[in-house]
Amino acid sequence: MDVAELIIRPISGALGAEVRGVDLGALDDATFGLVQAAWLEHLVLFFPEQDITPDQQLAFARRFGEMHRHPFMKGMADHPDILEIIKTEDDTHTFGSVWHTDQMFNPEPAKATMLYAKETPAAGGDTLFANGYLAYDALSDAMKEMLAGVRTFSVGDKFKRSGGIGRREHYQGNPDMAAMVQDPGNQITEASHPLIRTHPETGRKSLYIGSHVQTLDGFHEAEAEPILSYLRQHAVRPEFTCRFRWSPGALALWDNRCVQHHAIADYAGQRRRMHRITIAGDAPY
Repeated sequence: MDVAELIIRPISGALGAEVRGVDLGALDDATFGLVQAAWLEHLVLFFPEQDITPDQQLAFARRFGEMHRHPFMKGMADHPDILEIIKTEDDTHTFGSVWHTDQMFNPEPAKATMLYAKETPAAGGDTLFANGYLAYDALSDAMKEMLAGVRTFSVGDKFKRSGGIGRREHYQGNPDMAAMVQDPGNQITEASHPLIRTHPETGRKSLYIGSHVQTLDGFHEAEAEPILSYLRQHAVRPEFTCRFRWSPGALALWDNRCVQHHAIADYAGQRRRMHRITIAGDAPY
């Protein structure tokens, strides 16, 4: 295709851009270069009206890096690197319905996530995204100085140390999702990461926080919690966010190194089916 046909339109002042004029199932190197540059600039890209197979989605994802398999959820039988996330009409649990960045409990968290809509509700089921660069930039110089060098501690075991219910219990009544849940026994996945993260490609600093964070590494809980409470709210201020409305065939690609996201649980009684791929990252610094 002629790369001049590519149309990139920002959807908010904070982050996010819609990309048209591209077929992700037949992407040449020159066009991919433009897509990759736009992704680093806008942090999350949205590609409407795509018609691609699981193999084509995987081929696009592999251009960004190796695949990352979820430690607690099994992928599709024929495509184990793809999670088919299904919410049925009777399901009361929404996958990802808290502010988070994927796999933060891993010593090498996910670099990127790619979500492809197969079935969507008539209304609702949008996803919110928040720009960690802007959240960091808006902190006072005194706060930046205080937080420099501070590390978080994140946990991802199946019950969560904070006392959450098991993952299997989330999916009572949804046999498709219950079948995806792996039983890691007493395995605990945990990691310590810098609270202020430097992006390895852009060199920009971002506030690296999400729901997996349990405390500040080395702090007493009474010291850490007021700081984390403030930063959790600060990181998702409206002026740092964008919102995407899904439709069948839409694909989103976001950068977990500088972006949080939140799946909105506002479509009870409706069905939603998505194909998710996670791309492996490296140790934050």
